[in-house]
Amino acid sequence: MKTIYITIALMIVSTLSLNAQDANTKATAGIKGGYNISSVSFDGNSETEKLHGYHIGIYGESYIGKYFAIQPEILYSKQGYKIIDNSGTYTQKLDYLNIPLMLKLYPVKSFFLEAGPQIGFSISHKETFDSGFILYDTSKEFEPSNFDWGINLGTGFKSDAGVSLGVRYHIGQSDIYNEDKPKNRVWQIYLGFEF
Repeated sequence: MKTIYITIALMIVSTLSLNAQDANTKATAGIKGGYNISSVSFDGNSETEKLHGYHIGIYGESYIGKYFAIQPEILYSKQGYKIIDNSGTYTQKLDYLNIPLMLKLYPVKSFFLEAGPQIGFSISHKETFDSGFILYDTSKEFEPSNFDWGINLGTGFKSDAGVSLGVRYHIGQSDIYNEDKPKNRVWQIYLGFEF
């Protein structure tokens, strides 16, 4: 089932990228990567401790006018969260294949604002519980949902040489588990390099 989702998502991204390239001859592609600060929001009220990770992938940027561009991406992203209480520290690491589709606005030449939807597919996960006593440490698996989606908002700078520096915030809309409505929250700081 996961393979079907990935295939459909890749077909959609490819089609949108090709259509955008037809609309304007200025289209580029590149690689990007950066630092993640992730957490999970429970019931929209409380947020977990942050977990540090990274993301890396490819993107294509196609201009659809003087000030607008569409940027589809395919990213491998290490996310997750920590819960720290009196009994110890619970950590869940979640690996995703994320596919954002960003609409970028360039109000001035080198500065952009971006927003757009993102779908994600859970690739793997790992849980640990550290009670502070080796004898009582346990590892219990909680199976996350295979599919995730949400909205991205961001901003950044792009040089004439095609080097981008940006920051983005992902607001997950899909529940990771069936209970307590946990949703992904991810800050990303990234560098992009056009081919």
